Amino acid sequence: MFQYLKAAFLNRWNLLLFGGGMGFAALSGRFDVVAPLVAAAELAYLGFLGTNPTFQNYVRVTNSPSNVRERQQKANETSQRMLEQLPRRDIDRFDAVRTRCEELRKLSEQMAGPGPLPVPGALDDYRIEGLDKLLWMYLKLLYSRNSIAKFLKQTSPSSLLADIRETESRLAQLPPGSDDAVIQRRRQLLEETLQTSRTRLENYQKAEENFELTTLELDRLETTIHSLGELAVTRASPQILSQQIDEMSTSLVRTEEALGELRYVPSLDVQLEEVPQLLRAEVKF
Repeated sequence: MFQYLKAAFLNRWNLLLFGGGMGFAALSGRFDVVAPLVAAAELAYLGFLGTNPTFQNYVRVTNSPSNVRERQQKANETSQRMLEQLPRRDIDRFDAVRTRCEELRKLSEQMAGPGPLPVPGALDDYRIEGLDKLLWMYLKLLYSRNSIAKFLKQTSPSSLLADIRETESRLAQLPPGSDDAVIQRRRQLLEETLQTSRTRLENYQKAEENFELTTLELDRLETTIHSLGELAVTRASPQILSQQIDEMSTSLVRTEEALGELRYVPSLDVQLEEVPQLLRAEVKF
């Protein structure tokens, strides 16, 4: 039952809605009223989906060893292809963060000392998976920011503005309300051209905003990875790591939605059922 409830809770849309609901509760000024309602709705959702036989069967099939291995291989291959498409400076930046995580893992193992500990102090599988997830978020952000940078470099806002002004001028020269079929067709084509140019300009402006957004998210995530690695070394509670990862996941979903509004820029929403083993497996740089 735990794995069914976990699968239902970790659904990305559930995380977004639950996080958004709790955020709204915090901002509403009536947290004591709104938060219990959000929690009750979440429990009702988990109870309904977690006990659904169809959903339980889906989870069992999805979590079978052969399917997990296949998905894991696909995830590792996808992350490697994404990494290969980054410019050298971004590859070096990712490598530095990954190396930092690896150093912290080794340091944690050294601090644990030989033999079993009554309280686990080393970086166990759970925490390694958590750092893998954060590294995967970091890689997706680097990949998306690089895509946005290419789009911005290939698009000239001054050229788009010039096209808009020229099209508006040509439209103004056409007699309004003409019954001439040729003039009507010319007006229609010019209006469509004008709308396309305005959409492209708007998209460029959104791309500029989202380039800044991904830059800020990268800086924040990099800081988070460093701080969580240090928490792991000091044997902090696994629940702290889980909470931080969930908060970052919710934030990244919002970023995915913002980038998804751009028509000419690939979003960071790379659909994978497994998190690539960026810390645990060999990565080629």
